Amino acid sequence: MFFVILASALNVYSVDYVQSSIDYVVDAVKQKIAPEAAVVHLAYLIGVFLGVTLISGLFLFLTRQTIIVTSRLIEYDLKNEVFEHYQKLDTAFYKRNNTGDLMNRISEDVSRVRMYLGPAIMYTTNTISMVTFTLIVMFGKDVKMTLYVLSPLPILYIAIYYISSVINKKSTLVQQQLSILFNKAQETFSGIRVIKSYRLEKMLVEEYDKASEEYKLRNMDLAKVDSVFQPAMFLLVGLSTVLAIYIGGRDAILGVVTIGTIAAFMQYVSKLTMPIASLGWITSLVQRAAASQKRINEFLETKPTISTSTKEEMAIQGNIEFENVTFVYPDLGTKGLDNVSFTVNSQESLGIVGKTGSGKSTIAQLICRMYDITSGHIKIDGKEIKNIPLDSLRRQIGYVPQEVFLFSDTIANNISFSVTGNVLDKEELKARVEKAAKDAAIYDNIKEFEEGFETMVGERGITLSGGQKQRISIARAMLKAPNILLFDECLSAVDTNTEQEILLNIRSLMRGRTTLIVSHRISSVKMCDRILVLDKGKVIEYGTHEQLIAQRGQYHDMYEMQLTEEVSSSN
Repeated sequence: MFFVILASALNVYSVDYVQSSIDYVVDAVKQKIAPEAAVVHLAYLIGVFLGVTLISGLFLFLTRQTIIVTSRLIEYDLKNEVFEHYQKLDTAFYKRNNTGDLMNRISEDVSRVRMYLGPAIMYTTNTISMVTFTLIVMFGKDVKMTLYVLSPLPILYIAIYYISSVINKKSTLVQQQLSILFNKAQETFSGIRVIKSYRLEKMLVEEYDKASEEYKLRNMDLAKVDSVFQPAMFLLVGLSTVLAIYIGGRDAILGVVTIGTIAAFMQYVSKLTMPIASLGWITSLVQRAAASQKRINEFLETKPTISTSTKEEMAIQGNIEFENVTFVYPDLGTKGLDNVSFTVNSQESLGIVGKTGSGKSTIAQLICRMYDITSGHIKIDGKEIKNIPLDSLRRQIGYVPQEVFLFSDTIANNISFSVTGNVLDKEELKARVEKAAKDAAIYDNIKEFEEGFETMVGERGITLSGGQKQRISIARAMLKAPNILLFDECLSAVDTNTEQEILLNIRSLMRGRTTLIVSHRISSVKMCDRILVLDKGKVIEYGTHEQLIAQRGQYHDMYEMQLTEEVSSSN
């Protein structure tokens, strides 16, 4: 602001030398001053004018160097703040909001806020200081002419006030539609294999075209406001120029003012023209930034529902106890678990089976605290799970989810992702990655690739089969060597032989760790110390494999059915 004020003051001050130069030329002609002397004095005046202008330009350069650079740094901080906050928000938040909208707020909305923090503030300060200095000088030179010149400006300010609210509303609509476009593009790229297999390309192009058309129309509405605003503004500024020429010319004829004064007022009007003309652009920037900051704040003010008051490290032995646990999904309102109770002692294993939708995966998600229970108690080592530091809890759990996600990176980095941040020797890490790959029965497949463990898997592991992705995900959990292992339907995409090989390796890994295996396959859980059978969120059977077979209930029926299917498939 200091640099802007200095630049504006010098810019206005330089006009005096324009007035002095013109008046001197007129006087020199009237008084027939020697040309050589007149030229020298005129050169002096012009030289001072150029010097003042250069110094003003230097301060303007320093202005841009400070505020524009600072706005970029603020943009950097804001993007990091939004991204960091995204990481803290819980699973329910991501189910309520689509990826396209999340991306739009961290990119387009933050960029628009940056435009306010940089150019808008700079030009606003410049406008205020330039108008203030100009008016002070104009009133000092000729009050009557100044009042005539300024007479159209109140209309301009009223128009700006009215149109700014319209711009704000239309800017919000534009940003909302842009989020829809982002989301449609993201979903299309993510689901491209499904789209191609169903030959839906044409339909999706038409849908995207409709969304783009709506985005164009909303932008056109915004542009129409600007298109009316800008010409009207220049018309009013032009009227000020006409008045300056007419009033000043009349007074010059009467001998009240000099020709240099008219020229100076023409310069002053031009000094007012650019700041006032930029008001429309500044208003648009401010209103768009306000709409964008409001959208950013909606997410920044969203508090994670899953949190703990302490961040102290806490060692977990692995005793897990569910006591009358009931859970209702917050957004859907459907009951995932209904009065479920069971205990898994440290270093023991529990298998969880049941039909689709019985609540198997819900138990795994609750142990990881992806959600908080509706009623009842979940205890780890005798402590309420809510009182265990979240970072500490999740750091000591190896979770293989049902929906496998691989990053756009090498296979080695995808496996070692679970220990990122740990200081490990490069060779030690390589050996552990290979050992985890062998335990997950994926080592031989990886070695068949031309680049081995350095093979890029592509976005979401698109270059790998479903079974290979599952096994890499298992290897990731095995490498972590946690105190609690959770396998959630992680063997659904592998064949029976591979399943048995992985289970054999998992058995050795299970020693000394609490393990929960969620599966619809009896073969995956029959080796567990205890087995829990769920149906519609309720526990209907509980015991060892032999005990449940002897009960001849649902577990027995599932076992017989799967045995029959295996025999049929082998034949």
